[in-house]
Amino acid sequence: MTADRNDEDGRGGGGLTTGEVARRLGVAPTTVRTWDRRYGLGPDAHTGGTHRRWTPADVARLERMCALTATGVPPAEAARMVKSPGPPAPDGPAPVAPPVAVPPIAAPPGRPAAARRSRAHAGLRLGDVRQECKGIARAALRLDAAALEDLLATAIEAHGLITAWTEVLMPTLQAVGRKWENSGERYVEVEHFLSWHVSGALRRCAPPVAADRPGATTMLACVPGENHTLPLEVLAAALAERQLPVRMFGAALPVDSLVAAVRRTGPAVVGLWAQSRTTASRPLAEHVAAMEWGVRGARRKAVVMTLGPGWAGHAVPGLPRPRGLAEAVAAVESLVPG
Repeated sequence: MTADRNDEDGRGGGGLTTGEVARRLGVAPTTVRTWDRRYGLGPDAHTGGTHRRWTPADVARLERMCALTATGVPPAEAARMVKSPGPPAPDGPAPVAPPVAVPPIAAPPGRPAAARRSRAHAGLRLGDVRQECKGIARAALRLDAAALEDLLATAIEAHGLITAWTEVLMPTLQAVGRKWENSGERYVEVEHFLSWHVSGALRRCAPPVAADRPGATTMLACVPGENHTLPLEVLAAALAERQLPVRMFGAALPVDSLVAAVRRTGPAVVGLWAQSRTTASRPLAEHVAAMEWGVRGARRKAVVMTLGPGWAGHAVPGLPRPRGLAEAVAAVESLVPG
């Protein structure tokens, strides 16, 4: 147990700790230890005879193990394949990227890719993104709920909601969406699985909703016919993180219900999300922006923010249209009285 604690907190010599390797691969640390104990896929050397430190060659074996199990190969058979002799390696350090199944992150311009893409096309083309994206993508492809929840929570805690969403979660979700679009209806289960766990992570990591303050609430809803709620869930969590009162109404709120909710809530800001141009409705946004409530002589209106790519062709003059999460949060902060 002592060795494991030292291993996790990064003490010892060169190489990666088990915890660092697990985050890189998108698996739980217990999975790495199990593969070590059960299949002999541990590091070639130990620091001081106790601490596990993983070299690039050790990590490459585990990445190939992940790649094979992600395609349905049983772990015992995958371990046998990983340990079987292969063609001689070229001179120099062993590449960290897996040689099969999961393609590596693309190298920056002017630098050759670290490994070839697999013929199986089982991985996700993520591009030049943060390292956490690789781990999250692999956990999603394996439908590994425990590892995915741990990785999502770690990313949000490490970077905060806004950075985690824009630089880790959204790029991975977009890669899964591209994979689904290009695979003839395959990988739908991966997209649903990842989205559901991201939604759960946002609710677990966000603080409790702030107490309502008259005239300071932000109301968030998808327009009628729109079911993509995840970006609004992120915005709701980011506002809660800043102790701003928010009311979330979710997917496809009917017009009558939207109007009733605005009247009953009396919000300072109404955010209307439209993912598609077919759901964005300029007349609806104008109608909500014109609504008034309160006592005669002191009636109020909400500022309507049109959110999402669907509004690109339906811009409403005079209404703010933030282009991203950080901009939307800043807009709400500037509109909500302190």
